[in-house]
Parts: sequence; structure tokens; C-alpha cells
Amino acid sequence: MTQKEQQRVLVLAGVLDGRYTREEAAQILLLSRRQVRRLQQALLRDGPSALVHGNRGRRPGHALAPGVMAQVVELARTTYAGCNDQHLTELLAAHDGIRLHRSSVRRVLRAAGIRSPQRRRAPRHRARRERMPQAGMLLQVDGSRHRWLGPDGPWLTLIAGIDDATGDVPWAVFREQEDAAGYLLMLQQVVRRRGVPLALYSDRHTIFQVRADDPLSPEELLAGGRPRTQVGRVLADLDITWIGARSPQAKGRVERLWRTLQDRWVQELRLRGITTLAEANAILPELLRQHNTRFRQRAAIPGPAYRHPPHGVALRDLFCFKYWRSVTNDNVVTVDGRAIAIPPGPLRRSYAKAHVEIREHLDGSASVQYQGACIARQEPLPGVLRTRRRGRIGEQPPPQPPTPPAPRPEAAEPWTPPGNHPWRRDTHTTENGRQRYAAARLPSYNADPTTETPMHRTKSRNTQRSESQNYNMGHGRSGTTTSRPGMRAKCFRFQVTSVMPKRSAVDAISRSLSGTSLPCARRRPRMSAHTSATSIVTSITSNEMRKSRHIWRLVARCGSKRTPSVTSP
Repeated sequence: MTQKEQQRVLVLAGVLDGRYTREEAAQILLLSRRQVRRLQQALLRDGPSALVHGNRGRRPGHALAPGVMAQVVELARTTYAGCNDQHLTELLAAHDGIRLHRSSVRRVLRAAGIRSPQRRRAPRHRARRERMPQAGMLLQVDGSRHRWLGPDGPWLTLIAGIDDATGDVPWAVFREQEDAAGYLLMLQQVVRRRGVPLALYSDRHTIFQVRADDPLSPEELLAGGRPRTQVGRVLADLDITWIGARSPQAKGRVERLWRTLQDRWVQELRLRGITTLAEANAILPELLRQHNTRFRQRAAIPGPAYRHPPHGVALRDLFCFKYWRSVTNDNVVTVDGRAIAIPPGPLRRSYAKAHVEIREHLDGSASVQYQGACIARQEPLPGVLRTRRRGRIGEQPPPQPPTPPAPRPEAAEPWTPPGNHPWRRDTHTTENGRQRYAAARLPSYNADPTTETPMHRTKSRNTQRSESQNYNMGHGRSGTTTSRPGMRAKCFRFQVTSVMPKRSAVDAISRSLSGTSLPCARRRPRMSAHTSATSIVTSITSNEMRKSRHIWRLVARCGSKRTPSVTSP
């Protein structure tokens, strides 16, 4: 009897002896008066054994049969050895007809001393990233190297991807090792069956990117950067954003997928008697269907976000290895020992020295492309498809046929400026024009040299006189100066006497004066074709002469002789 049952016997015996009343016994035993009376009657009728529970020692109705428990233990140690508790529960229900709960299987195995093969590590604090809201927005891919065909089987690499929103595995493939061809095969099936995902999340393997630690070589600098890998080129062609993880925990969803598949698929392949790589790839669709049915979750936003592949582009030509090579003189192109003969083109055309694109397809065949057309094909060769040397860095694709020029618009009628346009204004006859010329340090001309001009008003009489004297002294010229009370500037008369057999000298002088506002810039000296001497008489103020020293240099180059003299107007 338990301690509780013994206490009831003592209290009820006190009631029978008269030491306690039924009310006091009910308070002590935390029972009602009616229950105390029933227990008192049972004690008088059957003795202390009446207070023991009636189910004690009896087998429960829902208890497992000893034969079933022994069968579960036997299967766990032989046929399903190495399976975890949940997987063993599913295998027992699927193949042996034993439908039990996971907790019952766990209790039976622990009672028999069989522990789960899964080892749980101490949890570490990490920030959880929420799932993508829609299927097809992010696909996590990776490769897992494991003995998938059992402990005695070869090492194989399973390349697969998992949808971040639903946990669905679109496709997977077994390979001898993790390589670019495996990822292209997996992505090709994903695009064919589901569509083009928006982004791809993977580790920073050299399959996806060229090693960025090394500095750029001179050839890469000239080419504009590092070349893309074969997988990187396909992602760029499909407009798939590639995201490189910096730790395994960053892409924990696909890492946890490997733990699940390594625990389940090893047993599934062993139970099906799979022993080769080809048989494992043949059974993969069935395994994927079972896995997705069991572990698929519902996305927050219904409907897929997968896109359609590019229109008019065959997936066979998109998911392949592309290399640039030059054709030899005997019309053969070689890719790391694989020689492809190119037949003659139209009109027995030869492709020697041409830059062609070689495409190695995933089935092992090859084709040669030139200017958008296939000029040669080759049947599949035995062996494993591997990434080959890219070729010369910076080699450009073959030239495309020139595009026809766009039609020119019809010529419009010549535009004639109106009469009030600035081009037609006489800037020397308006007050604003003279002020603009004075601000630009250009001399202003007036027909009467004795008349005061805006520029003359800016200088005093002594300043003008000193400038003319300094000019004569600086150039070694002799002459006399006269001054009149109303005169604001000196007037020089230059007699140019030289033999000018050619008219070009005078033309050069006239062109040199055309950029100034001097009188000779507006009229050309009169002369005939037979004149041997030319006289150019110019009235120039002293201030204007300082601005036109290049005239003297030009006349000196023509061999002229200057004889300045000063006269009054």
C-alpha cells in the first residue's frame, strides 16, 4: 500500500473507534462526508485491501503488445539500424504496417538501450532571418560530400537547392565532386520545371566568382575587370542576383537540409539497393517527391515568384560552357585537347584565323558558333565535363554585321536672323555698343579725332601726353609734338614707303586690322596691280596705337620702312 492509502486506513479506523467524526475525517483526508462513508463501509466489508485502487497490477488497454515491442527493437537493430526516432517511426508505418507514435517508439528504444544517432550541440545565440514571403524569391544552393550509398560505397556529392520561402527542394543531382557542371545541371532543371528564381544564395566558392583576393593583372585591367565564371555568366544572362554567404550559419536552411537528407536518404538508398551513381540519380525524383510532401511549408504570399526563361533562347545553349578560340589554318579549333573540325562555309569559305565561340553542352557534345550561326558540331565524348581554360583575357566576340544607318532628317531651310538680332546690330553706332567695347579694353573709333569719346573722357590730358611720349621714346622714333587747347589726343601720320611687289602684303595688313575698330579695318587701301609702292595713311590716336603694335610687327616682316611724323588735323 502507498502512504496515502495507509493514512486513509488509520483515519477510518479512528472513525470506527469513535475518535473522529465523519466531518473531521473528511477534512483530514480532503474528501466529502459521502466518500468517507463509502470508504468506511468498504473497510468493514473487505478489510484494508478495499482501499487499494482496482486497476493496480492490471495491464492497460492501450499498452503495446510485447511482440510488437520486440519487433520494433529487432528492426531498429537490424534493418533500420542508424535511423533516428522520427524516421524509424515513418519507416515502420510505411513498410511494416506498425503505426506507432514517435514518443512510443522512443520509449521502447530507450528501454532497450538504443539511443538516437543524432547528436545535439549546445545552442548558440544567433539572429533569425525571416523566410522570404513568396516562393521563387530566393534559392539556397550548396553541395554535400558524403557516403550516400552506405559506409562501403563511394564518396558522392549531392548538389541541391532549397526554396527559402517554402523549404521545397526543386531539384538535386548526384556528382562525383562539387563542380560547375553539377550546378548548371541543377539550375537547368529548376528553370525548366519551376522557372527562373530572383536570387541565388551560396557560399563564395570559385565556381560562382573569380578569386577576389589576388590583385588584378594587367590583362584584366585592360579588359575592365575580372572575367566571370561559367556559372556567373549564366546567372548574369538570366538576371539572377547572386548573394555570397560569409559563413555556413548564414545559409543555415540548406545546411540543415543536408543533416536531414544524410540521415534519411542514406537509409532510403540502402533499402532500395542503390549501389551506383546512375541508379542514385534515377531514384532522385521519387525521393524529392517524398521529401517535399513531408517538409513543404506554406509561403506567406501565395503563388510563385519564378520568372519565365528568356524567349527565343534554348536552355541547351544557355546552360553550357562557352570559350573563345581562334581557328587554325587547317580549319580546326581546339579546346584543351578537344579538336573540332570546321567544314567549309558557303562558296567554299575558309574560317582560318577567325575568332569563334565554342559551346560545350552538358550532355558532352560541342558546337562552334560564328556570327550568330552554328558552323560545326561534334558528338558527345566520353569523360566528365569540366571547366576549361577561358582563353586570352579581353578577347572580344566576333564582329557583328553592321547595322544600317538611321535615315537623316530632311534639311531645313536656312535660318535668317531678324533685323533686330545682335548679329545685325552696328555696335559702333550705339551708346551701349561703345560701352561694351570700352569694358572689353577695345579702342573706340570716332571719325573726328578731336571729338571727345567715352574712352577719351576716362583719361586726363597729361596722361595722354605721357603715353604718346613714352610710345615714341620706346620705339626710337623722332618727331615733334604740338598741342592745341581743344585737342584731346595726338594724331600720327605714318608714311609707309616700301616696295610691295605682291598684293598679299597689303591684304595681310588689312586682315590684321580687321579685328580692331581702326578706320583702315573698314576700307582697303586703293592700289592697282602694277603699283610698286603703296601709301597707307592712317589717323590713329595715341591710345589706339598702343593697342595695335602687332601692325608694326607685321609691316616690319614685309620689309617696310616707317617714317612717323606728327601733324595737326
